[in-house]
Amino acid sequence: MKRSIPAFVAILLLLGTTGLRAETTFTPNERGLVVIDSANPMAETETHLVAALDAAGLKVAARIDHAANAKSVGLDLAPTVLFIFGNPKAGTGLIEKERTIGIDLPLKILVWDDKGKIKIAYNDPAYMARRHGLDAALPVLPQIASALRRFAEAAASR
Repeated sequence: MKRSIPAFVAILLLLGTTGLRAETTFTPNERGLVVIDSANPMAETETHLVAALDAAGLKVAARIDHAANAKSVGLDLAPTVLFIFGNPKAGTGLIEKERTIGIDLPLKILVWDDKGKIKIAYNDPAYMARRHGLDAALPVLPQIASALRRFAEAAASR
């Protein structure tokens, strides 16, 4: 049974674009990750990301502060925060097609301090589809990729 994902598409249409530096690229690396630099400090990058998710009608399901967790056991780690968020209307259709993609859903964006440069990373949806044997031509994949790009742009832009 084929399912459309109109609610997710509607959310995407609500998203605007922001201005990033022209050299910013959103090409996945060999590990299927899109990694960009933020023009903002760590806290501001996080604030912008959460605001973009809220504006799209998505709520952060979890915020995992890896640095705080490391500190709690006496270890030192530069600021590193994982945001987990999603839309069950979009994700459920993919999980119905292939249950193993549930390990990569809900979506995630990682923000970290790399020696004073703030980085943002997320999994490329096309890579996730290949990883789980899903049809790369599924219309929802570029929609998800576009949303992730917009969230990252919003987080990275001043």
